[in-house]
Amino acid sequence: MTKDMAKKLSIGFVRRGYSQTGGAEAYLKRLARGVVKAGHDAELIATNEWPDTEWSFGSITRLRTKSPIGFADELQKIHASLHCDVLLSLDRVWRCDVYRAGDGVHRAWLDRRMRFELPLKRFVRSLSSKHRDLLRLEQFLLSGGSNTKRVIAASQMVKDEIVNLYRYPADNIDIVRNGVPLKKFRFDPALREKSREKLNLKPDQTTLLFVGSGWARKGLLFAIEARALCADRKMRLLVAGRGNARLYKTKRLRFWREEPVQFLGEVSDMLRVYAAADIFILPTIYDPFSNACLEALACGLPVITTHSNGFSEIIENGVHGSIVDHAGDLLGLRDAIRLWADPSRRTAARSTNIQRAAQFDVSKNIEETLAILRSVATQETE
Repeated sequence: MTKDMAKKLSIGFVRRGYSQTGGAEAYLKRLARGVVKAGHDAELIATNEWPDTEWSFGSITRLRTKSPIGFADELQKIHASLHCDVLLSLDRVWRCDVYRAGDGVHRAWLDRRMRFELPLKRFVRSLSSKHRDLLRLEQFLLSGGSNTKRVIAASQMVKDEIVNLYRYPADNIDIVRNGVPLKKFRFDPALREKSREKLNLKPDQTTLLFVGSGWARKGLLFAIEARALCADRKMRLLVAGRGNARLYKTKRLRFWREEPVQFLGEVSDMLRVYAAADIFILPTIYDPFSNACLEALACGLPVITTHSNGFSEIIENGVHGSIVDHAGDLLGLRDAIRLWADPSRRTAARSTNIQRAAQFDVSKNIEETLAILRSVATQETE
């Protein structure tokens, strides 16, 4: 190992908000844990939303402002006092050494969202200062105004969007796929039986699982409608994550004897929910690379998603799950659910899915990310 490779780094991690079920927050904690285990120091720069109990990897510098621009402005003011060898931001800010585009490209997300919105709603959203601020930060960060040295994308989809929309140099973008702790996410027959019993799921009920916050973006409405098209009254859809359940309880399903959609809220122990499910479904309008999809794959579940999910790049249609063109393809989603409703097909795919997920252990992500951070830190000292 060279002297530069062995050098202990002080790494600052930037994340503005916090959600208990947020994929970015779960990823950041896994990354920080690996960084500290490798002998480096970690500091979190966040708002008061981030609980002390959810960061045991080093110090926390708290910024007062929660708005995107306000947070970026405050970070800019204290930047010189952070004393980090390298600053890695998971949020759009004015200045950082490495930007991880874990939330994707906001401009691309808005473009995709327009296809599924009514004109009035589109107009109202256009008046939102939040979206304008995020686009302003993104434009500055990715169009040469910032001194950001490297950008990390979780998928080829996101890398292409950054290059095509902002003309950011492709050579300065590294694709580092997400990773999960495979020792935690695994198929457990005993846990499956206990979990299904606790959730009142009958042995003959095919159970779909939808996980995530930001239900509109991740396509919960399309999952509910596709499930209804299957016309299987025994089929259940579990929804884990934060959102307004009242907006998704449809009147036309009230005549059913049992509620076809079960809202679980934010779940701290997701393993038991994955264990109870038969099929994972995320018909997302836009997702850079869904961590939840990878966790489900590691548990052996077939994954139904869209080409608008960077995760779709690592699976094969009809082998590890199903990939439909877009979230609004309800017939495609219905056919995919029917395909994987076959218990024998799911059993046959389980080992294949587990083997595929084994290539994306979080340790690989940490190793690749650390290599980028070391490289940037080395450039700083030259």
